[in-house]
Amino acid sequence: MTDFVVVIPARYASTRLPGKALRELGGKPMLQHVYERGSESAATEVVIATDDVRIADAAAAFGATVCMTCNQHRSGTERIAEVADLLDWDDQRIVVNLQGDEPAMPATLIDQCAALLDDASADIATLASPLLNDDDLDDPNIVKVVRDVHEHAIYFSRAAIPYAREADNRELSVASALQHHGIYAYRCGVLRRFVAAEPSDIEVCEQLEQLRALSLDMTIAVGVPAIRPGRGVDTEEDLRRAEQDFSS
Repeated sequence: MTDFVVVIPARYASTRLPGKALRELGGKPMLQHVYERGSESAATEVVIATDDVRIADAAAAFGATVCMTCNQHRSGTERIAEVADLLDWDDQRIVVNLQGDEPAMPATLIDQCAALLDDASADIATLASPLLNDDDLDDPNIVKVVRDVHEHAIYFSRAAIPYAREADNRELSVASALQHHGIYAYRCGVLRRFVAAEPSDIEVCEQLEQLRALSLDMTIAVGVPAIRPGRGVDTEEDLRRAEQDFSS
């Protein structure tokens, strides 16, 4: 597998869970758990990217490398692109975007995501698992993806895709859709091209950044993880559930 680096974009402001990067799980800041997962992977370097001194100080306290970025970014992807420029990474360098609210993303899946870019036809790589139940198909908080025969993304949506026009086809719809996980790998050149482009109409409509990549005719390899990752943390309820997982 080609060498890769991990960047963890982390911000303090969060509408649904303020200061979530520093909220504690099992006696540690959530960000520290994410950093430890990155450090357990095969990455040659793990960097925390932030614009907030509180996060930078906490990260330094547990020994992380920190890159300070500007406070005008609209997304973690833009923050990672700034890191790539600040650290002068070349266009072929592979970067894994390990989001700061994914404390239960196993290191083996970080490696698996990066390895998907061994496929030279792929611009971006990500992971997605089978839906857990029928109701997940209609849940707008669960992002679905459907793939082609090459295991490349056809489309991502918060809606039920593929839509079962006939009731008898509901099982086919559930079986065809995968639940997308918020981890990405890309080459820096692709990353730079992505952030230089304006959001596409479908991205604005669904509020899904990866749809910009499809609009730019980028190929997204979608792998099914070897094990299902734990929950991401977006709300107080998510935090309580994660705390139970880390305490058990």
